[in-house]
This record gives sequence, C-alpha cells and structure tokens, in this order.
Amino acid sequence: MRVKICGITKPEQSVAIANLGATALGFICVPSSPRYVTNLQIQQVVQALKGMPVDLIGVFASTTTEIICQAVEVGGLTGVQLHGGESLEFCDRLGQQLPEGVEILKAIRVKAATDLEQARDYRTVVDTLLLDAYHPGLLGGTGQTLDWNLLREFNPGCPWLLAGGLTPENIQEAIAQVKPPGIDLSSGVERSPGDKDLAKVAELFFKLKLSVNCLSERA
Repeated sequence: MRVKICGITKPEQSVAIANLGATALGFICVPSSPRYVTNLQIQQVVQALKGMPVDLIGVFASTTTEIICQAVEVGGLTGVQLHGGESLEFCDRLGQQLPEGVEILKAIRVKAATDLEQARDYRTVVDTLLLDAYHPGLLGGTGQTLDWNLLREFNPGCPWLLAGGLTPENIQEAIAQVKPPGIDLSSGVERSPGDKDLAKVAELFFKLKLSVNCLSERA
C-alpha cells in the first residue's frame, strides 16, 4: 500500500518517517499554510534523505505552472499535487511543461457523490487522484473525514489515495470500509502543524500491518 505523510518540514523527521515505512513525503508549497516550506527547505530535506526510495511530492494550490516547475527543479521533487481549483486544461498544460516522469496528483475535495464524477474526469490528464474531505474555508489538513460510504464502489481506473482526517485510531476502519490503494495523512500524525509525532507515525504503520494481514487472510 502506498503511504504518503504530508506536511513535512523537518529533515530529521523526514528520515525517521521514511525509515518507518512511508513511500511518499509531501511538502506544502502554499504560502498561507502553517506547514509551508520554501524550495530551499525542501532541498534540505531531500539532501537529508540521501537518495532513500521515497517519492517527494510538492503540494500546490491555484498557482502558476512556472512556480510549480521551479519548485520541482530547485527542490528535487518527483511529483506535484494540485490541491486547488485547477482545471483539466491546466493539468494537461502542466504535464507538458514538467520533466518526463514527474507524477501529477489531483486532489478532489469530496462533499457529495457528484464530486467523484468530477474526479474521474481528471484521469486523462493526471497520474493519481487524491480524495480529501470538503471544508468551506480550508484546502486540507483539516482533520475531518469524508463520507467513506460514498467510496464503497469507487473505482476511477487509475491510482488514488484516500485522505481526510485519517489517524492511527481510525485507519483500520477506513481500510476495511474503503480498501484504498493508498492513503495520505498529515494532521493525524502531528503534535502541531508541520511537527510530526513519530510515535503516532510508528503506531500508524503497526495498525497498517495488522490491516494488511487481515485483508490477506480474508482473500
């Protein structure tokens, strides 16, 4: 299962989280966010990881393709996550400007079943979808879960991640109900915005191991 821990700000925490089992780390490139990091801060984290096999995802919202491409180049990102109101045309244009092999993820804030139809529309212009909880004033990191019942039959035909209020306490229930191919956590494993709680991260991976073993036994 793909596991992305988002809102990374500290180089030493990034190494510890990667060692615990994260397959992707997310960096918030939105200046208004309390988890915001600059391109040079991302570069410092990447240097601390020393080539560890983990995806490095920059998170952007309603910005320009030029800013995104610069962050990819300076920060050494392997992927970009679009968390604003980016159109299909914007995603397509960005894909043409990014270096080959850089992953594009599109976040969809799910309020109703109709939002899942919108998610499917992006399959042709992005590599991966991310389903997050809807909040009227915040783009992410809200700690709120979305309605997992909406996702029981969700199959967009491309890779996707479940986000929105996931914690070590509810992750087993989420996996049992939704069976997502990947998950994304931020506030659910934090002491404060941008400061990860490594004990919670370790608990998360312990719970994930139990869930995966349980699903394997049922298969």
